[in-house]
Amino acid sequence: MAGASPNRVLMTSKLNPPTSRAAQVPRTCVVDKVLSASAARLVLVRAPAGFGKTTVMSQCMGRMEEQGMVTAWLTLDDADNDVSRFLWYLNAAVSRLTEDGKEPPSTPYDRAFTSTGDAALDIVARLSEHQSAFALFLDDFERVQDSAVLGLIREIVEHLPRRGQFIIGTRNLPELGLGRLRARGQLLEIDARQLRFSMDETTDFLISRRQLALTQEDLLRIHDRTEGWVTALWLASLALEGHDSPETFIERFSGANQTISDYLAYDVLALQPEPVREFLLHTSILRHLNVSICQALLPHTNARAMLSHLANSHTFLTPLDNDDQTYRYHSLFAEFLKSQLNAEHPEEIPRLHLAASRWYEQENRPVPAIDHALESGDYQRALSLLRGHAANLLSQGRMRLLSRWFSIIPPERLKQDEELQMTWVWALCFTRGPTEALEMLEETGLEQSTNPQIRPHVMAIRPLTLSMMDQQEEAIEIGELGLPELPTCQPFADMALINSMASSYSVMGLYNKARQLLDFARDAQGTYASAFNVMYSETVEGIIDMQEGRQRQAAARFRLAVGATREASSFSQANGNAWAGVLHAGAIYEQNQLDLAARLLHVYGPLARDVGLPDHMLLSDIMLARIAFSRGEIDQAFRILTELEHLGHIRNLSRVVATTRLERSRLLLLQRRFDAARQELDRAGDAELWQRVQTLRLPANDLEYRELAEIRMDIVAGHPEKALEDIERELAYANDEQRFRRALMLKLLKAIALHKNTRSQEAMTVMGDVLHVASSEGYLRLLVDEGAAAGALVLLFSQNQKEGSERTDPILASYVQSLLDAFGPEIQEPAAAPEPENTLLDPLTRKEIRVLQLLSEGYSNSAMAEKLFVSDSTVRTHLRNINSKLNASSRTQAVAIARRLGIV
Repeated sequence: MAGASPNRVLMTSKLNPPTSRAAQVPRTCVVDKVLSASAARLVLVRAPAGFGKTTVMSQCMGRMEEQGMVTAWLTLDDADNDVSRFLWYLNAAVSRLTEDGKEPPSTPYDRAFTSTGDAALDIVARLSEHQSAFALFLDDFERVQDSAVLGLIREIVEHLPRRGQFIIGTRNLPELGLGRLRARGQLLEIDARQLRFSMDETTDFLISRRQLALTQEDLLRIHDRTEGWVTALWLASLALEGHDSPETFIERFSGANQTISDYLAYDVLALQPEPVREFLLHTSILRHLNVSICQALLPHTNARAMLSHLANSHTFLTPLDNDDQTYRYHSLFAEFLKSQLNAEHPEEIPRLHLAASRWYEQENRPVPAIDHALESGDYQRALSLLRGHAANLLSQGRMRLLSRWFSIIPPERLKQDEELQMTWVWALCFTRGPTEALEMLEETGLEQSTNPQIRPHVMAIRPLTLSMMDQQEEAIEIGELGLPELPTCQPFADMALINSMASSYSVMGLYNKARQLLDFARDAQGTYASAFNVMYSETVEGIIDMQEGRQRQAAARFRLAVGATREASSFSQANGNAWAGVLHAGAIYEQNQLDLAARLLHVYGPLARDVGLPDHMLLSDIMLARIAFSRGEIDQAFRILTELEHLGHIRNLSRVVATTRLERSRLLLLQRRFDAARQELDRAGDAELWQRVQTLRLPANDLEYRELAEIRMDIVAGHPEKALEDIERELAYANDEQRFRRALMLKLLKAIALHKNTRSQEAMTVMGDVLHVASSEGYLRLLVDEGAAAGALVLLFSQNQKEGSERTDPILASYVQSLLDAFGPEIQEPAAAPEPENTLLDPLTRKEIRVLQLLSEGYSNSAMAEKLFVSDSTVRTHLRNINSKLNASSRTQAVAIARRLGIV
């Protein structure tokens, strides 16, 4: 496209389905099935390459638009594993839906949202609020494996409005919570069997569309041997066009799926004129083709005429945009062409990649320029390009891209370039973790460098990696050596040092030093520094507020911090946004807005894991596990914790492993699985680890630490007097340290322990104090997460308030009611049914006993249905039978009776 920017070309090509061919067969049966599945949130069109997934999806899109639905299309590629890039394009596609089909901005950078978190939440909100029917098509979904992208799509699908639908084309089974959608009847699956052409469709295609002179016997034979595989039929039709004897071709035609594409491609390619054949082979290295880049690869060829010829013949090229100026090869055909090029002209491959690299450099597109330079084997050129662009890519947070490139370049090529070696260390830190980064730092000898460009990076990377490894004391000791040298000539390194040191000071309880450092950062000059630093400073001070019990102020700071990067120039602040975003999600979670909190966490959690922030990893996944548990998705809750524990082992983060086991023990206690809970608690780290944790101000362990877990265990296990002794000791320490949020939690446990010890009046006095403080600061989940024992006390307090003669504080009464609503109806059961007899006249079936067991562990109806491979209605039938046989009026009562009878 002459005069168009590269961004415009990319935008248009990805947001439009491929141009339809006249030879396309209407897939009426499949399209009707999709359009009739109005209850499905997700339509999964899954099949191997060449089965016509894209064609079916584009035909569905056309039919939907005819019926007045708003639709949008997005074709994915490998680069969309970069969550920042993916969000730009998803935002543009969603704009077509939410703005009544209007075209998106001319480039993806026109929207005001400039951080991944902001953009993702905006997308989820806009789709959730959309009232009219719409469908969003995502093609080539198998290209995406990034957990942040998958988590975002999963969250959007979960919160689609009633008339919204995602239609995904993929070769593989994506990790999008399909089991839950399937159990709810919200998933329609179209597979290869349904996509195969019927005999009638094969006849329509070959006779009516391709106008081949074939007998009925020929049609039957070719249909049988292709088994209705669309691409095989298309390629066969091309070969048949050039054959004098169709019968001979069909006779020797092989129908084995794994060989069809290669066999037909050989046959088709052999029939092309030599100039066309050479053009196809030499341009096969390109992902996208246009006149300019093809001319650069083949300067002695008329690229415009050749592309026009190939496009007009509809043989090999698929147009990528409405102007028919940019194309791609069919993926199967491209793979074949590249293998042929390697077999016939291997010496040409480096030259072709080099020409492509130069073209992209002239177009000011450094990423594909470097990619092609590496594929050409010209490491000198790749390094030259990297020298000019690595610093900018580093500031943009393109860590995975940099890490991939550096892993390709032979290490000896980097030995003489300290600045690129330093960039590699940063990339390793944020992709493979701090341990590998430190090993690389030592191997390169950069710490001994006399280069003034390197020293600021070395002074910053050491304390940052140590902080990420929970070695705060060492981080401060080393970091303080670099602080007097600020500012330096390296703003990226300066900000990394300031951020990590402020965090370390905060963790050590040195709040004044942390605030002084953050004030210094606020005064730093430059757009890059200010936006990031406002976010970071507000987050650190929010953590201080949170631990000192100022929950409302902390929530305000976190909200401000998340919005602070909106004035930045791009999505480059994704990592910092995750730093603020997880804590903002925590404030939302505390308000019991679980759906919104989950959306935030699915956006920010994967980013925090990528960066390697232990506290944010813990906070994010523990909240997600608690949300799943509260919804009755028990298996999901434990799966989240298992994956978190595994990540802790991989990254050698013993605190992450130990804290995860504490949380698993807590959930097991809520399930009344006492032996298992005790076992997990015993495995949750040694005394030395927890003694050190107690001396630090770690956000993830302010409320989750070994001593508090032991107190909770003693209360549940029937040792409230011992628990009360330990609570008094911990309370005194928390108040002395001004950890007032922790003190509030301990007072709540004290009230529960007093109630268990039949000291009800004292329990109500303590509970009153807890509720007054919690009301003023807006705490909800802090109480609700303690389960039925806390709920019973809130209910008792409410009843005492209503029966008392004194006038009740209306604000407190409203807060208590919101707490009761958050606990749910199960703590407000009517009077218990009469004590059942020791035997049942109508015994429970084996399946009903299994349902009772799952019910007692907290599973929801849909989670039980998925676990038992039955429908929701079958589970409801089992529950009605169980209540009838046990003479119970509710789920809670049924479980209580079953426990008395020893059934569960």
